[in-house]
Amino acid sequence: MRYTVTLLLISILVAAKAQHQAVTAIQQVLAAQQAAWNSGNITQFMQGYWRNDSLQFVGKSGVTYGWNNTLANYKKGYASAAEMGQLQFTIMNTKKISRKYYSILGKWQLTRSMGNIGGYFTLLFKKIKGKWLIVSDHSS
Repeated sequence: MRYTVTLLLISILVAAKAQHQAVTAIQQVLAAQQAAWNSGNITQFMQGYWRNDSLQFVGKSGVTYGWNNTLANYKKGYASAAEMGQLQFTIMNTKKISRKYYSILGKWQLTRSMGNIGGYFTLLFKKIKGKWLIVSDHSS
């Protein structure tokens, strides 16, 4: 009985550590995206996304598939530093779906001289080849 309880406690601690590491890694991806955006580098911002034709981005204009198409849309919609402004993410909820998937709910805010804008997002992160990447983004 004592052996079983010890194994159970070890399993719980290992799982908690793995979850903490995953959440920390995802937060680092979002922090790097925010920093890249705020330095005017959309291509670097896109490094947080899965570089694949199956990447899914849902925005006000509908669904876009693929990393290259998503990058092109960002560059078209935010063609200048004034349009980009300064990005601030606020994470509202982080939910573990499985060992390989996390869902993130948050707010985004662009502070711009031409007028501030903002909205909400739901991101689906997947661990791919040891890296946490956004495989689906629904932003409004």
